[in-house]
Formats: sequence, structure tokens, C-alpha cells
Amino acid sequence: MKLERLISIIYKLLNHEVLSASMLAEEFQVSQRTIYRDIDVICAAGFPVVSYQGTNGGYGMMDGYKMDKSLLGSYDVNSLITVLRSLSTVFEDERAQGTIERLQTIGPEHHVTSLSVDLETRRTEPDALRHLRTAITRRNIVRFDYINGKNERTTRDMEPLRLHFKYRNWYIYGFCRTRRDYREFRLSRLMNLFVTQQTFQPHHEVQKEAALSNQDQLEDVVIRVGTEALAEAMDQFHQVDKQFHADGSMTMRIPVYQPLEARWLWTILLGFGSGAEVLEPPALRGILKEQLQNALKLYR
Repeated sequence: MKLERLISIIYKLLNHEVLSASMLAEEFQVSQRTIYRDIDVICAAGFPVVSYQGTNGGYGMMDGYKMDKSLLGSYDVNSLITVLRSLSTVFEDERAQGTIERLQTIGPEHHVTSLSVDLETRRTEPDALRHLRTAITRRNIVRFDYINGKNERTTRDMEPLRLHFKYRNWYIYGFCRTRRDYREFRLSRLMNLFVTQQTFQPHHEVQKEAALSNQDQLEDVVIRVGTEALAEAMDQFHQVDKQFHADGSMTMRIPVYQPLEARWLWTILLGFGSGAEVLEPPALRGILKEQLQNALKLYR
């Protein structure tokens, strides 16, 4: 703990002109006398700490003292800082904030960032990400209710192993004790999360995300998009084949695995309203027509 505090103090002194002993004592929850001893240790280790007297006095690093920047270039440092800032905001992670301060000591003094990262969390429970990350670190079993793709509600006990952000959503991956197998759950469908006091042993080998191995089973879904839905369609399917027509409309060819069972796809296509029409496969046209007819019955 003392070593961690000493390292943190060094980086804070590198990032600030002057820091008072009282400010450092309050932040690290120790006495000012402890801070004085820490400063002596830091000086003995060869760091040029300067003491400033007066009302606004305190401690700082000698002017011109810089850390070695040979490991990372300014571009790398600034990119890392940007990503870490986003993560520290999402998880309220003090350790990430400490890493940011250390990185700032080897970055350029005056820099206008050209990168911004916003990890959207509106689709998850406010504290779910932080609770799950804590459970992963402490190896706590978690329990939650889940709505699956078939709209079935189940209760799951899970040994959480990894959080990941993909397709604009957060997912939790781990060993589901209910199904006795590894599963991935989308946080937006997760409810009533409870972190138990029961722990599990680190016997798992976290699998790398498998590459799509069923390329041969993909089927093209062809849609014609009107001018009123171009932006929305390109937001949803931005890495597919597109062909623009003289009237301003567009044809999209979207490779989908089992499109006749892909409810997520139906939802997107129906969301376009009259702005898009499915041309192929014919069976998918029939499914969407049935979905629309069922929806109309609600408003009769």
C-alpha cells in the first residue's frame, strides 16, 4: 500500500505545479506527517522534489524534470488517455484515473485531442457494469433474470469472466451454472442483478471471440431503400454492398446468417416503415407481412 501511494504521489507531483501536504494527506487518507515521510523517501530515491513556502506552498518537481518518453510516442499516449478517460467514466475507476495521470507525464504539454470515445451505457442498468466488473475481479457468482431472443424469462447463476462492448451494446461472458455451459448475455436484457458472496475458482480458460465460421451459411438479404430512409439504413448496415439509383434510392445486399430466424433483422427492417422494401428472399417478405398484419390487429 505504501509503495502504491509513493508511486501515485510521484506522478501527481509530475502532473501539477505545486501540491500541499494537506491536499495529499486528504486524498490518500493519511496524516500530514506520513506525507512528509513519503516526500523524504521520494527525495532519497533521486526524484528532484522542491519545497515551496508560503500560503500557497507545498511540493513540486524541479522545473525541466521529465520522465523518459522513449516507450510511447505522443500519438499513442493521447489515444490511450482518451480511451481510458471513457472507461474511467463508465466504471468510475480510480485506478484508470491514476493511469491517466501517469500517462500525462509522458504526453505533450499542450495538445488538442483529435479523438473522442463515448461508450454508450443508456441500454444497461446504471450500476450493472460496475457491479459485474467487481464480480469478475473478486470472482463472485452473480444471479440475474434474463429475457432471451425467444422472449422467455429465466433466472441465471453465472461465473462472470469478461465484459465486452460490441455492436453498440455491452455483453457479459462467463460460465452459466444454470445451463452448465459458457454463455454470453446482452446487458440490455438483464434485470435484477445480484452479486452473491459465493466465489468460484479460477479454472476457466476465457475463450477468444470466435471468428464467424459459418460464412458458407450466410444468405443475402436484398432491400431497396427509399430516399427518406437512406441515412437510417446506412447507420444500421454501413459495411455492406450498396448500389445507388438515378431516382436517389439505394439497393443494399446484406449477408445474414439464417435471416428467416433473425428477429433482430426483422425489427430493423420493420423500423424503416415504408422507407424500405425487402426484395429477397421471398420468404422473408412473407414473414414481415405477417408481422405487420399482427401489429395492425392491435390498432383495430
